[in-house]
Amino acid sequence: MSSVLQTLSVPAGPAAAAVLPTLDGALAGRGEALLPVPAGDDREIARLSDALHPGEPIDASIALVVATSGTTGIPKGAMLTAAALRASGEATHARLGGPGSWLLVLPPHHIAGLQVLLRGLLAGTEPVIVDVTTGFDPQALPAAISAMTGPRRYTSLVPTQLVKALDHPEATAALAELDAVMLGGAATPAPVLARAVDAGITVVRTYGMSETCGGCVYDGVPLNGVRVKIVEDGERSDERHRTGERSDERHRTGERSDERNRTGRVLLGGPVLASGYRGLPDHPAFAEPGWFRTDDAGMVTDGVLHVTGRLDEAISTGGLTVVPQVVEAALTDHPAVAECAVIGLPDPRLGQRVVAAVVPVTGATPTLAELRAHVEAVLDPTAAPRELHLLDALPLRGPGKVDRRALVARLSGAPHPED
Repeated sequence: MSSVLQTLSVPAGPAAAAVLPTLDGALAGRGEALLPVPAGDDREIARLSDALHPGEPIDASIALVVATSGTTGIPKGAMLTAAALRASGEATHARLGGPGSWLLVLPPHHIAGLQVLLRGLLAGTEPVIVDVTTGFDPQALPAAISAMTGPRRYTSLVPTQLVKALDHPEATAALAELDAVMLGGAATPAPVLARAVDAGITVVRTYGMSETCGGCVYDGVPLNGVRVKIVEDGERSDERHRTGERSDERHRTGERSDERNRTGRVLLGGPVLASGYRGLPDHPAFAEPGWFRTDDAGMVTDGVLHVTGRLDEAISTGGLTVVPQVVEAALTDHPAVAECAVIGLPDPRLGQRVVAAVVPVTGATPTLAELRAHVEAVLDPTAAPRELHLLDALPLRGPGKVDRRALVARLSGAPHPED
C-alpha cells in the first residue's frame, strides 16, 4: 500500500505554529507522507525536491521524509514512521522526567527543530517559537522562556548557540530556569559544557541524526529501546562489540598509546530507526536489518557511548590517522580558544597536514606554537596542527554543524606557515 509524498512548507519564526495540526496528523499516522521544506527558500526547496521527489508514491507507513544536512552536497531523505516519531518523543520525555512545554530556537524544518514541535504535540503543550532566520539572538531568550508554561520546560540548542548565550548573563540565567537544555548537532567543547554547568544550566548532551528521529543517546546512555553496537569494518557484529569489550587493537585517532578501549564504527538500532532512505533501497547504511550504520567512530565503556569523531573526516598525515574531533577537544581546552575546527589539507610531504581554524576568545590572539604545545601535552605530536587560521566565525551547515567542505574550500588557497 502506498501514498504520495507531499511537501510541507514550514514557515520560520512563530508562523511555524501553523504546521502543528498537520504534524499532529503525521504523529497519528493520518494523511500523506510529508517532506518538510523551508517556506520561501526556493533554492533549497528545489534542491530537496530534485533529490527526494515529492509527488511520487511512497510506502503508506511513512509519516515524514526528513532531509539529511547533506555532507556530500546531495541530501538523502530519512523515511520516518509515525511509530518511530512517537517512540522518540515518549522516550525523550521519560528520560527528562516527564512531558513539558518546549522552546524552539532552531530551524523548524530540520529534524532537531521538528522534534521540538513534535514533542510539544505529544505533551499537549503549545510551543514558544523564536525566529532564527537572521541568526540566533541570545537576548531573545529571557522573554521567550518567561512565556513558557509548566509543569516542566525544555529547549534544544546547538553548541554555537550555547556559546553565544553564555556571554549574556540574562540569557544564561534564563536557560538555568529550564528543566533541561538539550544540546546536540555537534560535539560540545568541554570548557563550554563546564561553563554551562557552573552557571546552573541542566545540560543534556544528545547524539543522533535524522535517521534515528534525532537524538537517541543522551549523555552517552541510549534512550529506552535504543540499541548501540560498536563494530570494526570487515569484522562480524558479535556480542563482544555490543558490550564495548576492551581490545588490544588500537585505532589511531591521535590519542596516546595507553588508550586501550576498543574503538570502531557506531551502529544504532531500536524503535526510533528510520525505514531507510527515500529512493535508495540498497543503501549500505541500512544493509544490516534493524541497524543504522553511522559514519561515526566510538567506544562503549560501562554502558556509556563515547563518540570520538567521524570516520569520513579522518586525516591521513605522514602515514598515521588523526580524527579531527579528538584534536578539537584538546584545542578547545586552551583558554584563548572559543571555537575551533580541524581539517586536513593536501600536503606534498605528508599527504595531508593538520590545519586548525580557530575563533579566538575576545581579545586573545593564540599562536600556532602555543596551540601545538598545548595539543602535544595531551596527544601524540602527529595530531598537533601545522597550520593555524584565526576566523571571526566558523562556516556552518544545517542546524549547527561545522561545514568542513566550505572550510576546506576557503582555506585551501590561503598561505600556510609551517612550523
